[in-house]
Amino acid sequence: MRTVYIDVLITVNLFIDFFLILCVKLLLHLRAGLLRMILGAAAGGLLSLTALLPALPFLLNLAADAALSAPIVLIAFGRCKWQTFIRRVGVFFLCSFVFCGVMVALYTALHPKGMAIYNNVVYFNISPLLLIMLTLACYGVIKLFDRFSKSEVTKRVCDIKVYGSSGSTSFAALADTGCQVREPFSGYYVIIAEKELLKELILQQQGFRVIPYHTLSGSGIVRGYLPQKVIIDGREAAQPLYIGICENVLKGNVRAIIPYELISV
Repeated sequence: MRTVYIDVLITVNLFIDFFLILCVKLLLHLRAGLLRMILGAAAGGLLSLTALLPALPFLLNLAADAALSAPIVLIAFGRCKWQTFIRRVGVFFLCSFVFCGVMVALYTALHPKGMAIYNNVVYFNISPLLLIMLTLACYGVIKLFDRFSKSEVTKRVCDIKVYGSSGSTSFAALADTGCQVREPFSGYYVIIAEKELLKELILQQQGFRVIPYHTLSGSGIVRGYLPQKVIIDGREAAQPLYIGICENVLKGNVRAIIPYELISV
């Protein structure tokens, strides 16, 4: 009979789930704080206790893994539209499935001492010293990732064309993973633009909303309007969008910003 140490099981899977969350963040260009990612990984570590349950048939085990992916993704990345949430869960599940497949192949081929797999949960019986070293190494990787993730590589300039009751207007907008402003009631994304870009366009007053926003420099509100149509890089937006009009909020050469998820779908 093999002895399983619960603290080791949780800790090992906390590390594994953190890097799976990191993979999802990179693949989908998502914005998530380090604390949320750690909390999501901690939830994954606790959910690894399902390894102690009786063995399940293969297909039922896959279904259970997919279901257990949902709370991890929700904690790590927060609430979103259900279509987006399903896509995030699917990518997380795919990453975990690939990881588990690699681990099963490794276990089958080499039978490493101290390694076991229960209900698709990986277990390594490692010493406390090795755990401490692993923790320090992971901290270094996290800090490096946090540093490089602040670069401009996930930003690009898009051509936006907005249609209103008086015609249309075009402008350039910076796609940024840091822009997560949504209209609070519908959950629709908001393209934020300085008033000067839309001064000749009359937008529908019946769609007017007051939309709050938060930045590192403070908080405020923008006047949100629901346009007739929005074209992004030559393609009509697949979902309704609000245009948030601000004055002297966006500085420098950036006069409009668009949520990155609108161009990454």
